[in-house]
Amino acid sequence: MQKSAGKFLASIFWHQDYILLIDYLIKGQTINAEYYSSLTVQLKDILKEKRRGKITKRVLFLHDNAPAHRALATQKKLAYLGFQCLDHPPYSPNLAPSDYHLFPGLKKQLKGRHFSSDAEVIAVAVTWLDRQLYVLFF
Repeated sequence: MQKSAGKFLASIFWHQDYILLIDYLIKGQTINAEYYSSLTVQLKDILKEKRRGKITKRVLFLHDNAPAHRALATQKKLAYLGFQCLDHPPYSPNLAPSDYHLFPGLKKQLKGRHFSSDAEVIAVAVTWLDRQLYVLFF
């Protein structure tokens, strides 16, 4: 039996119509406020590019209550970037669309498959995610 590629963490930022940013955490690294804040800066740059003319309107930002998301440094960075954070009450399935609409299908797609590298898993995941956002919202 061939051992499959190990686990890794992906942070996915998406708009209702398309994926904005997928970041794959380097093995051995953890997500802290500094790392997460740097992702929000990348996100702001991507929004400027993809939503030309609309970025002057406020950006409503929804994320869960993970420690890196709640950290003061993160909150300050989001305010500086002009993102308006929506409150996320715990255990609210209607406010966690990724957990209830996006990731279960991805897990099903990957279940039982063996991959020889992280790059192979990433390629399959990105292809699947691109298709699903279109299917989920149109």
